[in-house]
Amino acid sequence: MKRKSTAIWKGTGIEGKGTLTSASGVLKNTPYSFSTRFKNEEDIEGTNPEELIAAAHSGCYAMALTFMLNKEGFVANELQVDAAVNIEKNTDHFEITGIHLDLTGKVEGISTEKFLELANVAKVNCPVSQALKAIPITLSAKLE
Repeated sequence: MKRKSTAIWKGTGIEGKGTLTSASGVLKNTPYSFSTRFKNEEDIEGTNPEELIAAAHSGCYAMALTFMLNKEGFVANELQVDAAVNIEKNTDHFEITGIHLDLTGKVEGISTEKFLELANVAKVNCPVSQALKAIPITLSAKLE
């Protein structure tokens, strides 16, 4: 199985602009630029690679945890996973320095201990976590 996306960039790194398109059509000429990547400007339309990594990681993690819960006989009423990707400028380049997953779960009949155990195992084993294991991945989890 392969998943594909295409990036097109035109211009310089700071003034240039690009678009991202995914084979599924969810991203279709979605804009990205220096501003959408390195400035916190809420009114700028577009995305950035780190936001897409955060979306991929939170989605993958939620699904991995769901399958683990199901295997143990539990069904999640809701899992909310917020992922924050940290990017920092080093001497001559930018570097992703870590990802933090913040989980809030609503799962009937599960103990807090079992929920936290499964949450931590899913953090290590979800496919996106596996792909990103070169950087620190942290988790905060709570059961409501």
